[in-house]
Formats: sequence, C-alpha cells, structure tokens
Amino acid sequence: MSKIRILSDALASQVAAGEVVERPAAVVRELVENSLDAGATHIEVAVSRGGSSLIRVTDNGSGMVREDAMLSIERHATSKIKTKEDLAAIYTFGFRGEALPSIASVGRFRLLTRETNALSGTEIEIHGGKLIAVRDSGCAPGTSIELRSLFYNVPARRKFLRTESTEWAHVEQQFRLHAIANPQVAFTLIKDDEPVFHLPATENMMERIRGLVGDELAQRLLPVMEVERFGVAIHGFIGGPGFSRSNKQMQLTFLNGRCIESPSLHYGVREGYHTTLMKGQYPVTFLFVRMDPHAYDVNVHPAKKEVRFHDGNAVREAMSRAIQDTLNRSRALPQGHPTGRSVPFVPEDKAEPIIPIVPPPQQVELPIPVAEKSALRRDWSELPVAPSPAVRVSPAPAIEQEVAPPAAHFVPSAPPTPPVAQPSTPKQPGDEFKILGVLGKLYVLMESPEGLVLMDQHAAHERVLFEKMRTAMETEGVPTQRLLMPLMLHVSPRDYELLSRNLPSLAKLGIEAEPFGANTLKIDTLPTFMRTDDPAALLSQVVDELASLSSKSSSLRLGEDMIATTVCRHAVKANDHLREPELASLIRDLMQCEMPYCCPHGRPTLIQISYGELDKKFGRRAP
Repeated sequence: MSKIRILSDALASQVAAGEVVERPAAVVRELVENSLDAGATHIEVAVSRGGSSLIRVTDNGSGMVREDAMLSIERHATSKIKTKEDLAAIYTFGFRGEALPSIASVGRFRLLTRETNALSGTEIEIHGGKLIAVRDSGCAPGTSIELRSLFYNVPARRKFLRTESTEWAHVEQQFRLHAIANPQVAFTLIKDDEPVFHLPATENMMERIRGLVGDELAQRLLPVMEVERFGVAIHGFIGGPGFSRSNKQMQLTFLNGRCIESPSLHYGVREGYHTTLMKGQYPVTFLFVRMDPHAYDVNVHPAKKEVRFHDGNAVREAMSRAIQDTLNRSRALPQGHPTGRSVPFVPEDKAEPIIPIVPPPQQVELPIPVAEKSALRRDWSELPVAPSPAVRVSPAPAIEQEVAPPAAHFVPSAPPTPPVAQPSTPKQPGDEFKILGVLGKLYVLMESPEGLVLMDQHAAHERVLFEKMRTAMETEGVPTQRLLMPLMLHVSPRDYELLSRNLPSLAKLGIEAEPFGANTLKIDTLPTFMRTDDPAALLSQVVDELASLSSKSSSLRLGEDMIATTVCRHAVKANDHLREPELASLIRDLMQCEMPYCCPHGRPTLIQISYGELDKKFGRRAP
C-alpha cells in the first residue's frame, strides 16, 4: 500500500501560509507592499486587538477588474514577473503570487476593489480558503482588504500568538518601516478605532522621520550625503558619536525602498563606526541603499527580509566609507541629556572677529620696591602686577580740589598718536573652551559658547595617544622587538592563505612573518607594545581580525584593538592631577584629532550641556 499521498488543496494552502503569514505584522507587510506596487499615494492600516481580530489595509491605487481580482486569490498568480529571467532583476515588492491566497486561507477574508474609471467594483469573500461570495460593489477606487479572526481555523498557529500589546508592537514597527521608506506616500495607522499616526506625503525624508520618531531624536541625526561607490549609492541619516542603543531596533537599512537584513550591510555599519561605538551598543541609522536589481537576489527568504549580494565586499565598503565620511565631517558635541538637542558646535575662531572702535587704555606698571625684588628674585613670573593709578584708592579727604600746575611750567600736550594695531595671535583648536575646574579628579569642567562642557581626561588622553600611534603605524611602522627564538605558527590552509595575502599589513603592525613550509609561518619580530605571555594566541586573534576585514583599505585598521588596549594603560588615570597648562595642552591635542569626541573604545570624551538644557533644569523656560 502506498505511503505517499497528495495533500488536499486546503491543507497545502495552510502549509504554504505558514511561511508567509507568521503573525499579524506579516499580513500588514504583504498587503502594504501590494498597495505600494499598485501605485497608491495614500495607505490606511487599521487593526483591532493587535491584529488577531481585524486587519484592514485600504489604498487608492490602480485597483483591479473582476477577472484580475479572481486571479489574485489563486496561488502563484501575479502580475509582477512573467519569466524566470525576471527573477534576476525584481523591481517590485511582491513577486511570488502567494500573499493573498495564503492570507485568505487562515482567516475570514474580504476584498473590495475598483479601477478608477470603472462604474462598479468587485467584492470577494473567502472563509478559511473557501470561496463564499463574489459580487458587485460600489466601493471607492483602489483596493481594500480586510482579514478578521486570524488563525480561527488553525488552532495550532493561533496559540503561538503573543499578547495583544506584543503583536501590536510588531504591527506598528512594520508600519514605521514602510512609512520611512516611502515618504512620498501618505500613511494612516488606526488602532482599535483610534488614530495613532497620520503622516502626510512629503519629499523631505527628515520630516517623515521626525513625524515617526519625534523631534528630540531627529535633532541628533547627522545627514549622510549621497555618494556612489562601486555602483552603490547610499544616503540617509545616522546618529553621531556617543548616540547609540542597546538593541538593533533603530538600526534600519533599506535597499531600493525595502527594509532588509544583510551581514554585508551590518558589518559595513560596524566598520564605519568602528572606534566611535562602544561594544554591545548599536547605532541609530536610517540608511537608504540604491543599486541595480541585477546586483542582488531578494528571492532568498519567504519574508523577503534577507538578500544576497553578488559583490558583498563592495556593498560593505561603500557603507563603511559613507559612515566614516559623515562622522569625520561632524563637529557636534555629544549632549549630556539623552533627549537633549544636539546643537552644531561653532568654535570661536569660525565666528566673525569683533574689532573694537576705541582701543582700551594702557595699563601703567609701577616700579616694584627693592625689598620685594630681593625677596622674590627666584621667580619673577609670580610677582604681582601693581594696579594702575586710575584705579588706586587712597585715604583722601571727602572733597579734594584739583590744583592746576603753574602757568610757567605748563606744556601743551602733543596731539594723540593713533594706536598701532597689534598683530593678532591665531587661535588654536580648543581655545574656545575656558577651563573652570576639575570634578572628582577626573572630569574637567569647561565653558564654551554653547554651554557647559565636561571632559573625561582619561578618555581624552586615550584618543590622543591612539591617533598618534595609529598614524605612526600607517606611515612609518611601529617599534618592533626581535624574538630570541623565531615563533612557528601552524594555521589552517584557509588562514595560511589569508595571512600570506596580508604580510605587508602585518609588517606595518610590527609582525614580520614569512612562509616556512606547508601552512606554517615563521614569526621573527613582534611590536614592542604587544605584551603577552602567549604570542600564538594573540596572533590567532590577529587572524580572526583579518578575516573580518572587507578590503585593503579596511586592513589599515588591523591591530587597532591592540593599540587601544595599549594606550589605555599609558593614558592619564582618574586620580592623576593635571595642572591647568597640561589640561589646556590636552584639550588642544584632543581637538586636533580626527574623531575628538570619543575614545578608542567608543566612550565619549566630551559631553555638552547646552544653555537651553540648563535653563530647563532651573525653570527659566518651559521644558
């Protein structure tokens, strides 16, 4: 007796629906994508009880005639692709023809659609995959799809739904993704008959982001100027140094309008932030990638979240460089309050100089008595400056008449000579900060034109030493020490090939190696700052770091983690007392760094509390 049987159409449809319809948010995703493919300019999403009771998506798109409406609920019926060659370049959001039949098989489904110029529309009703009715309808132009009682006929799937609040959170997140990716489309979100979002269409991406995430977060984003590299164009907004989250919920990347997840993009973002991000923290990004659809494959996952790139390294490198360029252009101080506004910092030397009309009066220094000279002969710089006669106060009578000199001795004064302009000393980076004091032997309090600035002296010194050592490594190499006995490093064939290709990069790091037999390298020198009892384990760490790098330009960062660890040991500590000239020198060195606002481990070096935030704290203005 045969054991293999053909599944019924109803059972096969429910099996396929399990891949497409995981939860209410998946239904919203598929229906909104269909609305976007139909050319809708306004999309309304309404849900009840987290989507388990009702999901309704209404658009003003092109609509369908009755024949197309009937075909749309058949499996593998689509207008998006016609031949297998079309799968190589997909320009639409949907393309498999499985969404509507899968949705209709797991709930009470109702479709209303009408073309713009048609006299009447079409209404189709399906319950659990069974066609109930097809009739004419006087609906508005466009399409409205309604799903009630999700998984009412599949109890095994229904019991895996989470609480209403959890499912609503997923629906809202899906709505946000589509709204951010398509600012030219108006979106409305309704929860239990109460409006949550009403977003008008706009051409300004920042306005759409501000409408979804709030003004406070939007103010702290940096614009990414669109530049095309390796056939990949990237633009959008990213969070600046010191602005991150503990999860990846706000790390969003869109490929041709589709929110995706890809290891290439993820590693590109990490490389771009690199030492400006603490470990365990994730950046806030709204990045939009444009590239030829022939260069990637979206037909990988039923949910269409993942893509495969034909040249993942090119995408990764383009993403990394776009973020690096944006962070290097940024000169905004990290804010002290997590919701504080990030006001672009303008140093004093960038502002227009104010030229005084009347020169200040010259101070007259009185001669110092001989007794004081002999007592303070050792250090003339500490001698007090005598006040001017104009400000000296003497115990004179209450009323004193001015006595004019005798006429015989009167000499008319010469006409005043115009003041000679003194050459102005050019301002150095960091001169805009005025040191106020040190708090807790660690935090330096300073005043800037924008408010109060706090500097972590240890983190600041780390950044200065890190960039000096990295520059030395990239230009002339690092000091090395020759091993008394060469170290033989046996590696796998894959690691051996990787190390052989990067021998010049290892030499710049101070590791001189050469092939010595099959899958073996002879190590003759190590950098002097590499302090370890097990060089082989440390070299294995270098191999792992090399494997994670994407290109030759990224290999310049090889060994930066070891440099960061080294400078952390040599930087000034929390309790080290620095005099004011040393602090001023540290500030100048810090402001000359490429990335002055965070240490090599991603912690902030400077935090600003603006005057506006201080006014709020002291009640001088409304919060």
